Amino acid sequence: MTRVRNAILDDLINLLDLEPLEVNLFRGGSRDLGGKSVFGGQVLGQAMVAAARTVEEETPHSLHAYFLRPGDMEAPIVYEVDRIRDGRSFVARRVQAIQHGRPIFSMLASFHKDEEGLSHQAPMPDVPPPEELTPEHELRRRWLEEAGDLPDRARKALTRELAIEFRPVEPWNPLAPDKRAPFQNIWFRAGGPLPDKPMLHRCVLAYASDFNLLMTAMLPHGVSFMQKNMIVASLDHALWFHRPVVADEWLLYAMDSPWSQSSRGLSRGLIYNRDGELVASVAQEGLMRQIQGERRSDD
Repeated sequence: MTRVRNAILDDLINLLDLEPLEVNLFRGGSRDLGGKSVFGGQVLGQAMVAAARTVEEETPHSLHAYFLRPGDMEAPIVYEVDRIRDGRSFVARRVQAIQHGRPIFSMLASFHKDEEGLSHQAPMPDVPPPEELTPEHELRRRWLEEAGDLPDRARKALTRELAIEFRPVEPWNPLAPDKRAPFQNIWFRAGGPLPDKPMLHRCVLAYASDFNLLMTAMLPHGVSFMQKNMIVASLDHALWFHRPVVADEWLLYAMDSPWSQSSRGLSRGLIYNRDGELVASVAQEGLMRQIQGERRSDD
């Protein structure tokens, strides 16, 4: 069956096509995904685009990023690239995302010329294929029906169409969170065919890698980002690319969380293609703060 790219995916592709302002300076917009600030994966993907536009033939192999301040969804984001190294095999770029004169995000990315070398990888988990699983948007509709009355913002967040399609192996209802081991597996892919541009596929994977990861650290505690007494946010994000990525075909995100303490949780992820090849690895520390009373707006 031929897949058709939905309008939301088209919008994401446009968001990742940054406007050049000057040498090493780019500007991008934002979209509301139901949170109180710009989605971290969007800034991550746009920063990768900015860095890649200052590199000639090398491909990205790793990035390390910090989310410094909440992003304003109503304001454009300016990306400033610092060309800190151009070597024979490796190229390094520093990217700052700026709003209202202050950095909201900082990233260091490294690019590498392809070469041969020793090879090994961790095996892919044995899980059901995506065709046997229920799409997450159908699960969300079911959870909303069971939940009854909800604040409008929460309902919109769960019914919003996304550019990425998810099929969880072990579904977890954020409206009625139960305690379980800090492991989860989720199939994902772009919500339609992407242009044949390898860098775009990597940027879409970076965008998608920020979904569900922090949630893994909340599983053993039976808490959710949807609860009023929880402040949840990505603090940093590391991503390593191991192989070429085809982001509009099914990828398995195998996640675990080895630790949480001091209102922070560490989550890790391995991303495999359908052939069982490890294409990327991810690590993230996130804020998962329980509070008394109403949430503060300055966190």
